[in-house]
Amino acid sequence: MILDISMWIWIPLALAIILAFINQIKASFALLGITLIGAIIEQRLNMIGLAGIAAGLLVAYKTPSLEKKWQLGAYLFIFLWCIALFLHLIPGFNNAKVLDAVVTGPFTLYLNLDKPLILFGLLLAYPALLGSKANINKKALIYTTIPLFSLLPLAWGLGALKPEFTIPNWWWLFALNNLLLTCVAEEAFFRGFIQQSLSKRFGWIAGVAVASVLFGIAHIGGGLLLVVFATLAGVGYGVAFHYSARLWVAVAFHFLFNFMHLVFFTYPIMK
Repeated sequence: MILDISMWIWIPLALAIILAFINQIKASFALLGITLIGAIIEQRLNMIGLAGIAAGLLVAYKTPSLEKKWQLGAYLFIFLWCIALFLHLIPGFNNAKVLDAVVTGPFTLYLNLDKPLILFGLLLAYPALLGSKANINKKALIYTTIPLFSLLPLAWGLGALKPEFTIPNWWWLFALNNLLLTCVAEEAFFRGFIQQSLSKRFGWIAGVAVASVLFGIAHIGGGLLLVVFATLAGVGYGVAFHYSARLWVAVAFHFLFNFMHLVFFTYPIMK
């Protein structure tokens, strides 16, 4: 593990994300502000990167109050801004490499500062992001786990994974990073934003399908097989979101899938 004192800035960021999920929005953004100030002090962010963040958050803040004719353009901007954060295309960020080609995989892990900002932009632009208080269909969620978690042994059967039971000494770092910085950002974008938006207009099946395909394509860097399995996993996360109406449930399904992958199989998938 490669850790240094500058990584304290991810502590208020993690707390900001947790507070966002319990609807403490003002406190969440206050901690985000502390994170960004700290990132500049610790040279994990420069003024160019801060300008890119500010532009996205400002447009996101204004989007819900815009006239309909302007909202589409604003949502398109937010969509592209999120993609840029996913792909680390906005300059000015110095993300921290904390694992470098460790044995399982090999696998390299960064603590990203840019990608988690997707959650905060979407919270401003799309107030329905976190879901609703509709009743959770617990039976449907249980049934969803069966095909979802069957993807791991299926991938093994196809030669994309190998069984490898291990709990590495950095499991806690993987868990915190994957849960709060990776799964939250991905589920906010693909399920909370894309799936919800499309479901309201075209029905939930279309919403799940399109969001899942886009989620799969986002993993193209890992090869075609990963695209297929990510798409299928995305269907599972999308169905979990549909039957729970809560983003945190989709995040939990996504994290548990990834953590089981790490513990019981080679990680990540083999090309």
